[in-house]
Amino acid sequence: MRLPEAAGGAGYVRLALVASTTSLAKRLLLGRPFRSDKLQHTLLPKRIALPVFASDALSSVAYAPDEILLTLSIAGAGAFYISPWITLAVAVVMVTVVASYRQNVHAYPSGGGDYEVATVNLGPRAGLGVGSALLVDYILTVAVSTASGVSNLGSVVPFVAEHKVACAIGAIAILTALNLRGLRESGTAFAIPTYLFIIVIVGMILTGLFRVFVLGQDLQAPSAGLTIAAEEDHLTSFGFAYLLLRTFSSGCAALTGVEAISNGVPAFKPPKSKNAATTLMLLGGIAIVMLVGIVLLARVTNLQFVEDPDLQIVSAPDGYVQKTVTTQLAETVFGQGFLLYVVGAVTALILFLAANTAFNGFPVLGSILAQDRYLPRQFHTRGDRLAFSNGIVFLAIAAMVLVVAFQAEVTRLIQLYIVGVFVSFTLSQGGMIRHWNRLLRTQRDPERRRRMIRSRAINTFGMCLTGAVLIIVLVTKFLLGAWIAIAAMVVIYALMLAIRRHYNRVAQELEPTDERPILPSRNHAVVLVSKVHQPTLRAVAYAQATRPDSLTAVTVNVDDKDTRAIQEEWERRQIPVPLTVVDSPYREITRPIIDFVKGIRRGSPRDVVTVFVPEYVVGRWWENLLHNQSALRIKGRLLFEPGVMVTSVPWQLRSSQDRDLDRMDRGLSRTPARGPRTRAAEPEPTPPADTPADSR
Repeated sequence: MRLPEAAGGAGYVRLALVASTTSLAKRLLLGRPFRSDKLQHTLLPKRIALPVFASDALSSVAYAPDEILLTLSIAGAGAFYISPWITLAVAVVMVTVVASYRQNVHAYPSGGGDYEVATVNLGPRAGLGVGSALLVDYILTVAVSTASGVSNLGSVVPFVAEHKVACAIGAIAILTALNLRGLRESGTAFAIPTYLFIIVIVGMILTGLFRVFVLGQDLQAPSAGLTIAAEEDHLTSFGFAYLLLRTFSSGCAALTGVEAISNGVPAFKPPKSKNAATTLMLLGGIAIVMLVGIVLLARVTNLQFVEDPDLQIVSAPDGYVQKTVTTQLAETVFGQGFLLYVVGAVTALILFLAANTAFNGFPVLGSILAQDRYLPRQFHTRGDRLAFSNGIVFLAIAAMVLVVAFQAEVTRLIQLYIVGVFVSFTLSQGGMIRHWNRLLRTQRDPERRRRMIRSRAINTFGMCLTGAVLIIVLVTKFLLGAWIAIAAMVVIYALMLAIRRHYNRVAQELEPTDERPILPSRNHAVVLVSKVHQPTLRAVAYAQATRPDSLTAVTVNVDDKDTRAIQEEWERRQIPVPLTVVDSPYREITRPIIDFVKGIRRGSPRDVVTVFVPEYVVGRWWENLLHNQSALRIKGRLLFEPGVMVTSVPWQLRSSQDRDLDRMDRGLSRTPARGPRTRAAEPEPTPPADTPADSR
């Protein structure tokens, strides 16, 4: 029979070998595993939570001004004068959203954020819509932030500009490794760059404005003297208004990341809600100051930034490369010296780290959705370092796919952006309104009622404003790429519904009933035989020890000569178990065995068949390559047969006895072994009665 000659234990051994060979690399990359009771030690104080959760919103000042100016450039350089007013409108939305989310973190401190608010108050379907929108937005946050970081770094390092896609993927890989090490390590690593970015950008803004308005210096950006040709020379009033709305929607990219704090409230140290609300207020204030300051400084220095430099810049100098707004301002304020490279490097670094907001928010939201059975349960499992490792890895892969698909172009990616976040903003504020209405029906304390009414008013204004912005975004960006994000949300929404239906169906099938399980009528045992050797003899003996109602050995006739040799050896050893030979004219093994097992149960469906598979275990990985793995296929196929039980009977070869079992245990269990595994000690010989014990 050409059954598994030595496939035995191959599945388990292969798993152990893979675990042991990857364990060292995993420990070097991730560090030692944390015990579950160490979870509280990963909670963050405000000084660390600010850079961890706010880096996305803070870093948006590095690309939101670019998007405002390049969109206005469609109407020509004359339209740049409107940029401060567009920025003020974005700032108003920012203030409103921050004020609204401060109500959220106080009312729902469990960390569900928009998803929990919408689910509790608007129903599961609304919550699922918010969840799908946020998942898409988190993925885009990573892609946009890394692409923008590469663009800023490429403004001062030409090599990066020439290899944008590779550099962006490398940045995502590094962020993934840092987050897999655990939340506290990520926060500590990101705190210094985030605070340095705030100091550098605010310092640049204050220095530039001081030189212009106090010292009276005439600062001119490198692009100030360029002639800009409008893509649309004769915009109608309607066309110009549409352009302003499109510019406003692009500038609203500065609001992404605000919701991350409401999703990450559980990561704060107590009092969680108060600390999260304070961090949210600091985030909004710093982001608004930096955004308004950069756009204002760009206007007073006559900085120009266009969508298509090759077409829109007339008579550009030879070798002219358009640099980002932040880099141009740094060159204007600090010149070509060391500080220019500091600004470029710090801006690029904060943009890379801004993706960390998504790496903190996406896994937490994925865990909550998995707990509600909308995502695979693996998303709810914490890894060695108490991080939601599966969510982190999935987010990284999805972001890398986007970076490659859009060639790390920020302007192309930004068109997909912010749709999801404003969907969640609007639904969340609608849910908060219903939340306050429900509480006001039963609350009688005048002071508490006044606070609730004030909070409801804030959320109502927030819903109206974010709803209006959502409509503007959909109208102005739909054909430019927003439809891709919408389609992704719809697909994820449908997929999560299908996952929930699957889990519900499985739970219903597995629900125990009041009826007592029906015992099988008889148990028929089948031993698979490839050769008459030690593993086979042990399997036969073990099958006999189970005392089945009937017992037979089965071999498949692939080669007549080998089959006759098996029969002769079987008879010579006088094995007290009948040997059945199943013909296989096409040299197939699995199908004849399956048909034979089915034939046993065909007469009585209440009978069960136990198939014993003799296997031997090898100790070296390369030995697996020398043996066929047909037993794995047979066992895998038998698992789908009702009423069939599969039992492996392992035989450890000598090479397996040299395995480091302690190391294998650690690799499989991810935790240190409780004690050393030792071989059974041989008993010492008893000394003769007339020999003193101490003379041995």
